[in-house]
Amino acid sequence: MYSHSPINWEDEKDLENRYLQIRQWRNEHIHEVWDDPAALNQFHDTLIKTTVQTAIEKVKSEHGSPPARFAFFLMGSGGRSEQSIWSDQDHGIIFAGSDEMKPYFLHLGEEISNGLHIVGYEFCDGKVMSSNPKWCNSITTWEQQIQDWLEEASWESLRYFSTFYDSHVLLGDESFLIHLKLMALTILQKNSFLYVRLLENISHVKKGIGVLGQLLPESSGKESGTINLKEVVFFPYVNSIRLLALKSGILAPSTLVRFQLLPKYFNHIKNYQSSFEKLLYFRLCYTKFSESYSDVHLLKIAHLSKKDKQELKRIMRDGYKLFSEVKHLIRKGCYDDHASNVSLY
Repeated sequence: MYSHSPINWEDEKDLENRYLQIRQWRNEHIHEVWDDPAALNQFHDTLIKTTVQTAIEKVKSEHGSPPARFAFFLMGSGGRSEQSIWSDQDHGIIFAGSDEMKPYFLHLGEEISNGLHIVGYEFCDGKVMSSNPKWCNSITTWEQQIQDWLEEASWESLRYFSTFYDSHVLLGDESFLIHLKLMALTILQKNSFLYVRLLENISHVKKGIGVLGQLLPESSGKESGTINLKEVVFFPYVNSIRLLALKSGILAPSTLVRFQLLPKYFNHIKNYQSSFEKLLYFRLCYTKFSESYSDVHLLKIAHLSKKDKQELKRIMRDGYKLFSEVKHLIRKGCYDDHASNVSLY
């Protein structure tokens, strides 16, 4: 965690005002960490955790203590500890006990979502937030929902599952999330065709390099002249390594940690880790002065030096090669019993 606490709890009794103080503290201190991806994400975790603790305190003062143990967890880039300067919200709640307690935790989820918005985290366009009944459930309901997602195996349900799997508990009982991930891995191992379905779910890779080796920025609209780093550059790495993590039974959400934990069979895959690390620093170098979440992923090609254009193309090419290799491994692993039973586990 980031070592400095943003709020002196005893100094501010007005909980509504505390959200504003957290935002002010963010604005005053984020420059201290915006050159270091790891420190920046520890900073985000501290901000979010402080906000969630404020929300819990506020709901507790109005509706009493939480009726059961629970876990608040982050998903998406927050879950993977890969957030940039600005980030939107992707989070959920798992609680013990029956669904009769759900109204309390949904109210808490709404307070958390509103508090995070005040602090500077945009609402998720897809409503992947603990204020949404889909992402706030008892352990039992979560078990059923995950099983349903995998049994349905549609584009949407597998997208939900992939979002869920990139997660870590920020506050509360971590064992709840571990239990659900282990259950999901058991289902996948018994139904190997699901790996191919998950592969198909991420099969569209938006190219950023043309056949002549030129960068391909957007040509029209408000994104004209830019490359979307999230869609074009990050996704090939993140999606590929998630698939191998699922295949290898790795629970950790971080792409870098997943690289490190891949079994020896994937040593050739681990060679791409350095390119992903460079990508994390490259993004911060050119987007740390972004003023909002809407443009933090947009890299203006005109601002790049000739050297950095070459570096960006190298990082992108490695991402496309990684995805191609993982695609081959997943298809081979699912249809070749020897590869599946010996090589990939």
